[in-house]
Amino acid sequence: MDITQIFGYIGALFIGIVLGLIGGGGSILTVPILVYLLAVNPVTATAYSLFVVGVSALVGTLRNIQKGLVDFKTGIVFAIPAFIAVYLTRRFIVPAIPEYLFEIGDFEITKDIGIMIFFAIIMLLASISMIKDRKENNSLQTEPVIFNYPLIIIEGAGVGLLTGIVGAGGGFLIIPALVLMAKLPMKKAVATSLLIIAIKSLIGFIGDIETLTIDWNFLLLFTAISIIGIYLGIWLSNFVEGYKLKKAFGWFVLLMGIYIIIKELT
Repeated sequence: MDITQIFGYIGALFIGIVLGLIGGGGSILTVPILVYLLAVNPVTATAYSLFVVGVSALVGTLRNIQKGLVDFKTGIVFAIPAFIAVYLTRRFIVPAIPEYLFEIGDFEITKDIGIMIFFAIIMLLASISMIKDRKENNSLQTEPVIFNYPLIIIEGAGVGLLTGIVGAGGGFLIIPALVLMAKLPMKKAVATSLLIIAIKSLIGFIGDIETLTIDWNFLLLFTAISIIGIYLGIWLSNFVEGYKLKKAFGWFVLLMGIYIIIKELT
């Protein structure tokens, strides 16, 4: 194992620590760590990311269920169009993307480069969501939920498509939707979003099992290290207030997104 691979596994631990500390966001680093430190093909990396994100979100969901924070009805209504979209994306759309997309002068944009640039754009959007101050209503008293089914289907399908392409959870899109559409308070929206992310990511990964060769030994080791990081992050949260770190981590994700765009285009 060379030094780059060692840093890759340290990165897996870091992903978990961030998830444990601030409740989300760390999984946005999974694809860059897999691609740049562990030399995993971008398409395969987005598949592995779905598994890591799904298992990590499941761990968080189980903790939130114990606290009574998960709104199951809202979560299932949002998750159904999301997991259908992510499964179809991984099973049919991603394999159908041509290896060579287009040329800019003498520079050829390939499928791998296109996926990484698109992922970097998602990182930039996610970083803005983390950096931006948001007034949080942490009351657990909810208004009656009136589902706007057409909007929920569109939102869920859109997030599922996005997750299917880049392998990220999409919590920065799901949480505002739960707050605005389902009138959930912030704490319940964050907890319920993890349920949605777990369902759609793991079902989406099933689409990859049918089209890709999965290195289960590597994937399970990487995921196990991330889960250890989650519990380490939860322990550290007793000493460090995670929400104070969220903005700083947002700036880090912003710089990472810019770095990926520069690296892929030069």
